[in-house]
Order: sequence, then C-alpha cells, then structure tokens
Amino acid sequence: MSHLRKLAPGLALCLAIAVPSFFLGKQFPIIGGAVIAILIGMILALFVKDYGRAQAGIKFTSKKILQAAVVLLGFGMDLHVVASTGKQSLPIIILTISASLIIAYVLCRAMKIDVDTAILIGVGSSICGGSAIAATAPVIEASDEDVARSISVIFFFNVLAAILFPILGSAIGFATNSGEAFGIFAGTAINDTSSVTAAAATWDSMWGLGSATLDKAVTVKLTRTLAIIPITFILALYRQRRAARTGEAAGRASIKQGFPIFILYFLLASVITTAALSMGVSTEVFLPLKELSKFCIIMAMGAIGLGSNIVELVKKGGKPIFLGACCWIGIIAVSLVMQHVMGLW
Repeated sequence: MSHLRKLAPGLALCLAIAVPSFFLGKQFPIIGGAVIAILIGMILALFVKDYGRAQAGIKFTSKKILQAAVVLLGFGMDLHVVASTGKQSLPIIILTISASLIIAYVLCRAMKIDVDTAILIGVGSSICGGSAIAATAPVIEASDEDVARSISVIFFFNVLAAILFPILGSAIGFATNSGEAFGIFAGTAINDTSSVTAAAATWDSMWGLGSATLDKAVTVKLTRTLAIIPITFILALYRQRRAARTGEAAGRASIKQGFPIFILYFLLASVITTAALSMGVSTEVFLPLKELSKFCIIMAMGAIGLGSNIVELVKKGGKPIFLGACCWIGIIAVSLVMQHVMGLW
C-alpha cells in the first residue's frame, strides 16, 4: 500500500495526460494518441524541472506500464489468421525487416548515431512502429529521450505514408479490382498500424473495394507484429553478453533479468486469444483489452515525454530523421521488388 501511495502522484499526472490524448487520438488517427501524449509531456517538461514526489510514478509508468501494454497487445493476435496470411507475406516481411535492421546498423556505424536510437528506429520502421519501440525500449534499457526521438521519427514517416502510398500505388500500377497487392504493400512497408489502416482504407474508397484492402493490410501487419518476439530476444541476448563482457552489473547477466519476460506473456496472451477464438468466443470479447493496451501505451508515452528534453531532441534530430528515411525507403524498395518477383503485381 505504501508503494502505491509513493507511485500515485506520478501515475495521476500521466493519467491526466493520457485521457485527453486518447480521445484526441480517436479524432486524429493519423497523428495518434501516443504522439499527442508525448508532445504534451515534452511541453510540460519545458516548464517543470523537478517532479518531486511524482518522479517515482512517472518512471514506473514509462517502464512497467509500457511492458503491460505490450502484453495486452497479444490479445489482438489470432495466430491462425496470422499463419494463413504468413504463407504469402512472410518472405516479404522477413526481407523488409532484415533490410531495415541492416540499414540501421550500417548508418549507425557510419554516421555515429546513438546505438539505442538506431535500434529503436530500425525496429520501429520494420516491425510495427510505436508498438515495436514500446516492446524494445525496456529490453535495451533505452533512455526516455531515445524513445521520444524514435517515436518522433516514426510519426513523421507514418504521416507521409498515409498520404503518399495510395498515390504511389496508383502510379506503380497496382490492380484496382482487388485489394490484395496494395494491402500487402501497405501491411509490409508502412510503419504503424494507424497509417496502415488510413492508407488501406483510402485505397478501398478510391476503387470501391469495400474493406478488402483494409482486411488484407491489417492481417499482414499483425503478422509483422509477431516479429517483436524473436527481435527482442536477440537484443536481450546481445545486451546480456555485452554486460558480461564489459563487467556491468552482475545481476544483469542472469536469465531472468537478461531476457524480456513480458514478451513471453505477450505470446501467452496471443495463444489464449487464438484458443478462445477457436472455441467460438467472439473477437469482441478481446476489444476492451486491445483498447486498454492502446491506452497504456499512450500513458507511457506521456511519461516518456515528461522525461524528455525537446530542445535537445530538435538539436539532434537530423541524423535520426535521415536514418528513418533510409530505413523506410529500403523497406519500400524490398517490398515492391519481392511482390514483383512473386507475381503479386
């Protein structure tokens, strides 16, 4: 009880940011509640230098609430649907993720970009935007500024994607009597679910396809989301070995602290959802948990914003934006080439 009282002021502050951000995100889905929350937090951080008793709760929200949000994401995963879609889209997903991570690694070394920022942008670009950053940040122990910087970069390219992808799809010559090709393109090459949804829905409305493109794109996006599991395990192993090699805190080398246990809970949530749906449980049962996951991410982003320095973020923003652009262009190119090779367009 005393621990909860200690956390209460910070939790209340983060909640006060999250509630309006959540509803504003519903009104402006291209921007999204997470970005709105992180911006509000960063603006408040300009005026408040010492959070006093609220500090403990803010830190708890940015770490533990963020992990809880990732676990809740698992309740939106039907592994049967993911598996059936993966047969077609998995080669594209694997190569786009690989391309983004390789580009991030090369440019990180060549341009001397902060390693954690490069990892978060590479993972966020290739897997599922803010959700992937949310899952990866606790594993690599990224700072609040690294997370804020990465979220800002992903947001920028999300907005561009939502606007430009339907235009690009028309110029390239995707089939307009089916949403399959554009759905796979949007699902594999756009960073965040909000922009995947926006671009796919636009394509549907442009060509009168109902929700065919949207259904395809979102399912492919869910398949990409599963890549969080192997990526976070690999990063955790890398961190564990580096800690042992450099003589960092001995406790960090243990299995429990070295591996992201919350990712196992994410997988367990996915299995529970899949089993329940197989037994005839309606998908609507899991909708509140999915909404709670979104809200928790927004709340955590507010906490991260409170711990960020917007002035430093702007000063150091050039290289991360260039890195994000290169990852994004690489993903688009690989997705298009693979679809062409596979005869999808």
